[in-house]
Amino acid sequence: MADRLFIIIPAYNEQDNIRQVVSDWYPVVTSHGEDSRLVVIDDGSRDDTYRILKELEADMPKLTALTKENGGHGATLLYGYRYALEQGADYVFQTDSDGQTLPSEFEPFWKARTKYDITIGYRNKRRDGLSRILVTKILRLVVYICFRTYILDSNTPYRIMTASSLKENLKFIPDDFFLSNVALAAIYKKRRQKVHFIPISFRPRQGGTNSINLFKIIKVGISSLRSFIVINDRIERS
Repeated sequence: MADRLFIIIPAYNEQDNIRQVVSDWYPVVTSHGEDSRLVVIDDGSRDDTYRILKELEADMPKLTALTKENGGHGATLLYGYRYALEQGADYVFQTDSDGQTLPSEFEPFWKARTKYDITIGYRNKRRDGLSRILVTKILRLVVYICFRTYILDSNTPYRIMTASSLKENLKFIPDDFFLSNVALAAIYKKRRQKVHFIPISFRPRQGGTNSINLFKIIKVGISSLRSFIVINDRIERS
C-alpha cells in the first residue's frame, strides 16, 4: 500500500493567493499516492478564501477544504495536523498559503521521509525582508535559552514529519499555541529524534498582505517564553 501524504496549508485572508497556491501544490499530492490529500484550512477568513477553496474542491478530488473559527496560525496548524492523523496519514507535510515556498523543491523531502522523523527546510535563499530574518535569529536564541538545543531554522513552513512521531510530539504542545511549529522543531530536537535540514528557497509574499507584523511576532515570542519552559519541563519529565 502506498504511503499516504497529507499536505497541510493554513490560510487566512488569502483570496489573492489561494488559487495559485492550490494549483501549485495539487500536482504534488496527485503524484504521491492514490490516497494522499491536500488539506487547506481556512482560519475564519473575512474575505473569499473559503468560497474559492470550495469552488476548487469541486474539481479537485484530492483537495479537502476545511474552515474553523479564527484562532491564529499555530492553532490552525494543530487543527490540520490532528485532522491528518485522524484521517490515517503516514506522512504530514506543512507549508503556508502565501506562495513563498516552491513545490519544485519538495522531492528531496519525500525521499528523506524514511530516514528521518522530521525534515525541515532551511531558508538559505531568503527574499522576505530583513525583519523576518531578524525574527528567525531571535527565535533561534529563544529556543536555545528555553530548550538548550540549537535549531538552524525552527519556524520554516516547509517540513515533512512521520505520522507516528508527530502524534507523539503533539501531546507536549498546549492547545491553540501560536508558535506550534517552533515548539515542534524544539521537541523533535530535544527528544533526540532524527532531525534533518535541507536548504530551500523562500520568495517574497506573492500577493495580499501579511496579517502578522514584526511587533506582533516579537510580542508573541516574549509571551511564549513561559510556555516553552513548560514544554521543556514536560519533555524532561517524560
